[in-house]
Amino acid sequence: MKLTPMMQQYQAVKNAHPDQILFFRLGDFYEMFLDDAILVSKELELTLTKRSTAGDGIPMCGVPYHAAESYINKLVNKGYKVAICEQIGDPKAKGLTKREVIKIITPGTVMNESALTSSKNNYITLIYEENHAIYLAGADISTGECFYSIYDGPDRCQLLFDELYRLMMPELLLIKPFSYEGELKNFLSLRLNNCLVNELTEITSQVEDLMLQHFDVHNRPDNKIAHKAIATLLEYLHETVKTDLTHLNKLTYLDSSKSLFIDTYTLRNLEITRNLRDGGKKDTLYDVLDFTKTAMGSRLLRKWLEYPLLSPKKINDRLDAVANLVSNFSLRNNLREQLKEIYDFERLLTRMEVGTANARDMNALKSSLYVLPAIKKSLSKATAKLLANIHQKISTYDDLVVLIDKAIVEDPSFSIREGGFIKDGYNQELDEYRNIAKNSKRLLQQMEEDEKNKTGIKSLKIGYNKVFGYYIEVRHSSTEMVPENYIRKQTLANAERYITPELKEFETKILGAQEKIVQLEYNLFTELRDILKTQISSIQNTAHEIAILDVLVSLAQAGDEYNYIRPKLLDDGTIHIKDGRHPLVERILNRDLFVPNDTHLDNAQNEIMIITGPNMAGKSTYMRQSALLTLMTQVGSFIPAREASISPVDKIFTRIGASDDLVSGQSTFMVEMNEVSHILKYATNKSLVILDEIGRGTSTYDGMSIARAVIEHIRDHIGAKTLFATHYHELTDLEDDVHVKNYCIAVKEKGSDVTFLRRIIRGSADKSYGIHVAKLAGLPQEVVKRAETILIDLENTAPTKEKTIISKEISDENNIDTTLKQDTAITNDTSQEVNYLQDNQDDTEIADYQEKTPTLTASPTKKLKFMQVAEMPTLFGVSISTQLKELDLMSMTPLDAMNKLYELQQQAKQEE
Repeated sequence: MKLTPMMQQYQAVKNAHPDQILFFRLGDFYEMFLDDAILVSKELELTLTKRSTAGDGIPMCGVPYHAAESYINKLVNKGYKVAICEQIGDPKAKGLTKREVIKIITPGTVMNESALTSSKNNYITLIYEENHAIYLAGADISTGECFYSIYDGPDRCQLLFDELYRLMMPELLLIKPFSYEGELKNFLSLRLNNCLVNELTEITSQVEDLMLQHFDVHNRPDNKIAHKAIATLLEYLHETVKTDLTHLNKLTYLDSSKSLFIDTYTLRNLEITRNLRDGGKKDTLYDVLDFTKTAMGSRLLRKWLEYPLLSPKKINDRLDAVANLVSNFSLRNNLREQLKEIYDFERLLTRMEVGTANARDMNALKSSLYVLPAIKKSLSKATAKLLANIHQKISTYDDLVVLIDKAIVEDPSFSIREGGFIKDGYNQELDEYRNIAKNSKRLLQQMEEDEKNKTGIKSLKIGYNKVFGYYIEVRHSSTEMVPENYIRKQTLANAERYITPELKEFETKILGAQEKIVQLEYNLFTELRDILKTQISSIQNTAHEIAILDVLVSLAQAGDEYNYIRPKLLDDGTIHIKDGRHPLVERILNRDLFVPNDTHLDNAQNEIMIITGPNMAGKSTYMRQSALLTLMTQVGSFIPAREASISPVDKIFTRIGASDDLVSGQSTFMVEMNEVSHILKYATNKSLVILDEIGRGTSTYDGMSIARAVIEHIRDHIGAKTLFATHYHELTDLEDDVHVKNYCIAVKEKGSDVTFLRRIIRGSADKSYGIHVAKLAGLPQEVVKRAETILIDLENTAPTKEKTIISKEISDENNIDTTLKQDTAITNDTSQEVNYLQDNQDDTEIADYQEKTPTLTASPTKKLKFMQVAEMPTLFGVSISTQLKELDLMSMTPLDAMNKLYELQQQAKQEE
């Protein structure tokens, strides 16, 4: 097929960009041809047409250039790369207009505000392997962040994958060969299936030049191999964005030893920043704590949650700042109001740097800079060290605010190529052109009157035509009065036409005024942008401090609004939480009152908690709650509890729930065993381990054996603080006085009705109430009844065995007095009101049992059935019984007594 010159030009550009969709500028449209046109027409549901040629028609489709951004965003979100080919020559010139690719837009380099999520970073990463070590380099060009990390040793692959899951980048560069290429592809397909992978075959040849261009000598890693990975990433960004990237000027080392280690499984299972349902923010810890007012703060809060601290000093610094803001409502409220005025000026600065900012961005930056002095003034009243540091590090930019305010109108247009955004009075030349454009007819009339007065020719007039432009017309009868500076241009039957240098100058101004206005405004904007670019590094630092402040204010707001308390930090390995609450679940519960629970773990007698009890009774919630409250503490947040003393842990591991990995061909049980293997390999005596239903994916004896072996291994070889939930009641015989303790969920039975009290108590359960849960789930009545019959048969034929029974049975025929007992196994001051039922025992035996067993542990020799109907402490106050005992009845008026009685009645209804 013979191609036209324009199609030959298109084909040449396309050959240079074979893996990108080419948006080829033709007039007011971006056109796509051939395979690109077919692909885009399907992806964007555009009409596919054909371009006529000497042979068959060439497939084509197009979009208007002014609306192209939304189409490009859709393609990039689908994982495609788009090359923008613009007309760079004069479109009015003869011959073929020159065109070239001015930028390439990829998932990791997109900078359009509409394509980015304000609360998430948009990272691009690169992986490079050399000398048995893996080098990771990454950047977010929309915010100016740049980082690297090095992974070596036998765990390097898993550590890399954990980091990639935190980053959730949409684009990854892989320098081949890579030893773990197969594992990487499996990981990405399972966890990051929308990530675009670009394979490279070599590193850049400009390593040191690129490092020198972007980072000063004190900000470069000592490891020269890391230079290769970082520089290759920078080269790719330059080739793609095709503009100045000097805002990538600070390099951060991701040091896993400085933060609490959270692996991929734990990040998912605890729903810290992404929920299990759709990977979104809703119903996550991040969602609960996010009261930030700026996009920068929201992004930083996500990072804090994914990289909690290890250093007690740094944790306490954050807690001090949060405490300062919680106790000072006026300070916190002022800062929240001021932070509302801050735009995302991390990304605003990037758009200034790369030349994509418009006048509205300039005004947004002005508004952000304008509020900085007020924020500094508010912070001057803060007492916490961290807040004082922020106050000191925030710079103000009054000169820039004045300059932008003087230059840019209040409500400018979106495009800086259309003019109309520079204020009158900012530039004298611009004002002249605007005056000409606005008053050209009046100025011509004025010029005509002036010429009549100067020459005395009353019939003189100034006109215009397309051939000669503006002219002065004088009738033949007055030609003798024409001045010498008039230049004859045309003779008519009744008149002569002239021009003057002044008229010609005026003509030039009038005809080119609008074009001059647009170009001059653009030039003035670029000058203003260049002035701002000289202070980008300083403004970036201020933006970072504003983000930190926003997160601290957010944590304080959450703490005050949700009635959280400040945890105390310990260094003896103890985790002691009284009346802890699950931060997510308590927010979701609209009708029910969340039941708080205590947690006590240490590296001595309470190292491992074996938790038994019914399905759906709250075991998983309780274990997740303990992990989340520990994590929140190390973030520097207040936590939902009555009291808490927590020793920072080095790692949190979780094995919760059932899932399979069909992509890699792994069953649910294999996934479970992989996760358990991972935990046993990496956990230390400073770690917190959450294990839920280990061994349930195989036969009973296999699963029970594995579960027992896992507990024994943690007890004998690791020493990690562990919460272990199981339905294998036989495992409760592992309880000892050294490391392992049994706990269970309290249950209330009344006839066939079962109520889960959701309280964790000392002791063990002997059944899981699976049939009851099945009934609640809506299984057909006949199925439930048949299951009950089968269960009775199995229990009757099973070998008899002495059991510990933790369920409480309340019989309509029996009325038993309540006895207030002290639950010393959980806390030393939580009172428990326990109703005991006699099971073939006389009063003497019950009294003997109560005397010898001051806890809620069932006696294996007495075979007592009991239920905990504990005096439930209120969520945020003292118990009803305590309040009654403290009342001074003799000094109360009847009205006071009635009010207090009503208050206690309402509290009792709530707790019930």
